[in-house]
Amino acid sequence: MPSIEILGLEKTYQVGFWRKRPKQALRPLHLQVEDGEIFGFLGPNGAGKTTTLKLLMGLIFPTSGSARILGREWTDPAVKAQIGFLPEQPYFYDYLTAHELLEYYGQLSGVPGKHRRHRIEQVLHQVGLRDVQGVHLRKFSKGMLQRVGIAQAILHDPKLVFFDEPMSGLDPMGRREVRDLMEQLKREGKTVFFSTHILSDAEALCDRVAIIHKGEVLRAGAVDDLTSSVRGKVEVIWQGAQIPASIKALGAECHVTADKVRAILDEKHQDAVIDALRRERLRLVSVTPVRTSLETYFVEKLRHAETTAGSMAGGV
Repeated sequence: MPSIEILGLEKTYQVGFWRKRPKQALRPLHLQVEDGEIFGFLGPNGAGKTTTLKLLMGLIFPTSGSARILGREWTDPAVKAQIGFLPEQPYFYDYLTAHELLEYYGQLSGVPGKHRRHRIEQVLHQVGLRDVQGVHLRKFSKGMLQRVGIAQAILHDPKLVFFDEPMSGLDPMGRREVRDLMEQLKREGKTVFFSTHILSDAEALCDRVAIIHKGEVLRAGAVDDLTSSVRGKVEVIWQGAQIPASIKALGAECHVTADKVRAILDEKHQDAVIDALRRERLRLVSVTPVRTSLETYFVEKLRHAETTAGSMAGGV
């Protein structure tokens, strides 16, 4: 059973002061997220990522469409007990400690009193904050506050967790810590749905992703499927610093690093390169198709969407 089924959700706002006009923040969205996967919702700022999450959380209401979460209508109160949510810019009371904050959220989310203290200790250990649980939150770094936010989102042991831009504003160490926590949630069998514009994190984490632009999903699929397109190029690596003239003549782009040469060239020349290495008695290390990065794929999809939109506008 899918954890999330989005069935044509759409959101249109009225903008302007005197003469209001409609602005479509989210076009009819159809999306399915499978149970137990990490799903990345990718897009530039203003693409509709936060609007989608707010709709699923019931914080705003759709113009049309519906959704199902964990097999139930997304408006069903019983669903709320099974989901956790970390907004993009959470606000926590500065003069509460981490333990006090989780005690407060534990009561709100219905964690039984006799189990609450143990559960708080458990999640503080899980997010790496057990040693600072008595420190006021105003003394926490951005990364530590993100970990507190994750702790409150998983405190009641939900089956599905939503994160809105969880890596935003974090340094590389903080991003790594949040990624590790998300991978841990997956190992526990939870489904993780998160929005981001940091594509390297999405590529490292996600089973599947959807790319959204101006309120419309351009493409959804497994990361490997989206990034495995071969552009007619191969990467050949061999031992040594020598670059045979016959390989240079094939138009190979060669880079010498330490005791290896890395060459990128057209796939049609692959056999010729291997023959040249054999003649020169150079040891072949690997031959690998060049894979498109998620970032490259993302940028090309957005450029294509902008070009298409511009062409349609020009033809009107």
